[in-house]
Parts: sequence; structure tokens; C-alpha cells
Amino acid sequence: MEKIVDIIEAMAHEKNISLESAVGAFKEALIKTAKRCTSFSSDFKVTVDMDIKDYHVEQIITVVKDDDERINDIPDAVIALSKAQEEYGSDIELGDELRSDFILETHGRTASHNLFRELQYHIQRQVEQDLFEKYRDKVGRVMFGTVNRIDDKENTFIEIGELKGILSQRNRIKGEKFKIGDTVKALLRYVSIDPEFGMFLELTRTSPKFLEKLMEKEVPEISDGSIEIVATARIPGQRAKIALKTDFPNIDPIGAAVGVKGVRINAVSNELDGENIDCIDYSPIPEVFITRALSPAIIQSLKITDKKEKKVLINITS
Repeated sequence: MEKIVDIIEAMAHEKNISLESAVGAFKEALIKTAKRCTSFSSDFKVTVDMDIKDYHVEQIITVVKDDDERINDIPDAVIALSKAQEEYGSDIELGDELRSDFILETHGRTASHNLFRELQYHIQRQVEQDLFEKYRDKVGRVMFGTVNRIDDKENTFIEIGELKGILSQRNRIKGEKFKIGDTVKALLRYVSIDPEFGMFLELTRTSPKFLEKLMEKEVPEISDGSIEIVATARIPGQRAKIALKTDFPNIDPIGAAVGVKGVRINAVSNELDGENIDCIDYSPIPEVFITRALSPAIIQSLKITDKKEKKVLINITS
């Protein structure tokens, strides 16, 4: 047991987690093991000194009133005031914490075995927690990965860092096919935990947000904030409309988004299986914006019937 701190350092390095996280997992494992050796109602405190590579465990018993119900419910965690004064001295007061050393080695080899089992469990949970937090912060970003499997439900499994990504059929552009070894670009929707797949990344290529992120990558004026994407609508793989605006009079938002000879918009369209993308100059005037959004259709009449519900009655020339 004298090498336990070295084991903690080794596990932190092997599992690529911080030493602080590994020490936290060790404390949880040691407390759980100590409770198994005594009682699950017991209270313990663990301190670890990485400088001298040592740890210390104390069992804590809190002094309570003689009629406190917890004396019967959790007798290993509390002690009656009168009993505490009788056993430890008359200077004991309510709320005092009586501490005694807990030595794991005195509880036999089974206790040591349980500790290592608990440590492995808590280290693994910490690894999963770190991964969850790492990728949760990336939700809404574009991810890259390599296809390594396609199942009979046409779910596409993609290797992305330490986790697997799943691009389901409903989140793929209609008619889009991938094969093992393909590099795929998709938007991270969620970090999910499933009994069948474990922790995985739910990906999509059909979200309007995916189109926005691709535009942001191709158009520097969007990524630096000079041009703002106000709204996006898509029929994935077929057509899309994206409304743009800018506060800079010297910038043409449509021209910047399309690029010279359409090079920027075509790069995005090619990534989306040839999706036809129309860029619209946004207007704060609803009637003007709606007219632009429905172009090239010719509008004969337009009436906003409910501003709150955003309902509009439109008559379009056939």
C-alpha cells in the first residue's frame, strides 16, 4: 500500500487525466472502501500529500444532542453528547467532530483488493466525465472523422478523437452514401450516453447550423463578424436560403458570401452534395425581407395577419 500514490500518478498518465482528477478518484475509492469495512453510514475524510507521497484517513463522528434521531439512524456517524463526554472528557461540546485514524491495512487483503477495484472504477468514471465535458464544449462545432463502420440501419460510425461519432440516416443528406475510410465533416449536435453504444457523439449534416458553420469557414467576413447570418432555412441536399446583413457600408454581404466566380458558395455547396444555396440581403422590414426570401417568385400581394405568431397571407403569381 505504500506505493499507492505512485499508482495514482501512473494511472493519471495512462488515462490522460489530470493528477488532481486522479487524486479525487482515489479519495472517493478509499472512502467507499472504508465504508465497506465499517458501515455505509460512517463519515470519513481523506487527505493526500503528493509531495511526500502519503495519505491519511480519518473516521469522523459528530457530537449531537442525546435525543437526536440520527443516533439510531446513523450510529456510526454521530454520538450523543452525554456519551461523548463520558468517553472523551467533559470539555466535549455539541457539534464537535471526534476523529480517529482508519488504517486500511488492518482490514486484510480483501480491503486492499476492494480499494484497487474501486480505484479503477472511479478512474474510469473520471475519464468519461472528462471526455463528456471536453466534447460538450464542442457542441455546435464542425467535427472531422473517418468512417470505420456502417451498420444494417445505415448508421455511419465515425472515429473522432477518443470517441465514436454516429451519423444516423435521418441526419444524413438524402441519397448521401459513405464508405469505410471516407473522411466526413459534420456538426456535433449532442454528447450522448446509450446502453448499446456507450458514450458517443451525435452528428448531423442536415442542420441549418451546419450550413452556417460551413459558410463561416469559407467566408472570412462572416467569421470575423463583419457579416452576420440572420437566418437560415434548408431542404438538405436540395436548396437553402441564408439571410445576411452587415453594418459596414463598404461590404457587399451577398458578393462576399458568393465569392469571385462563386468560389466560396460553390465550396459550401459541394460539401452539401450540390445543395443550391441562395444568399439573401436581410431587411428589418418584414414585407421587404419576405419578398426577397421568396424570390424569384413574383408576389402580387402580401399581408401580415399576425405579427406575434409571424403569420403572413401571400398571393403569388402562378
